Amino acid sequence: MWKLLNQITRTGLCSEKPSAAPWACNTLPQEHSPEAAQHALLKIVGRALTIRAIDAGSCNGCELEMHALSNPYYNLEGAGLRFVASPRHADLLLVTGPVARNMLQPLLRTIEATPRPRFVVALGECACTGGWFGDSYATLGALSRVLPVDLHIPGCPPEPGFILACLLNFLQRLPAERLPA
Repeated sequence: MWKLLNQITRTGLCSEKPSAAPWACNTLPQEHSPEAAQHALLKIVGRALTIRAIDAGSCNGCELEMHALSNPYYNLEGAGLRFVASPRHADLLLVTGPVARNMLQPLLRTIEATPRPRFVVALGECACTGGWFGDSYATLGALSRVLPVDLHIPGCPPEPGFILACLLNFLQRLPAERLPA
């Protein structure tokens, strides 16, 4: 064990500094960093924004990218955003995948359980347009065919930094009366 600890101290920190690429979004200024994002969100909402993720029938590609937001590289909690298990505690619903016919009723019940003001975000190409699955016997297609969508985040799958940048840009553009209390 001492040999390993000695090697660790000799080698030092080998990881790279994060690049600016995850924050490069054509809708956000380049000066956004995780710290700036957190300050912007706290200035806009005044507290953490809670997100309930809903898989309406996706291939799980978008979920993998969405869960990557929770790792230390993107620091979702540091930006003032956090996932919750119950729709009753959520401010924003992040829906992935085309709406499968079997998921229609659970999706509608989740929407009804979410307090107002609430936001619905279509994450990924499938939720935005129906994607590869399109309008088939098993799916109803894009999320906007079932409920009103406040924000579309395209991509198959979208990168975590792009997801975070789009969410922050969306919140910055909201009028004060639409923000959660």
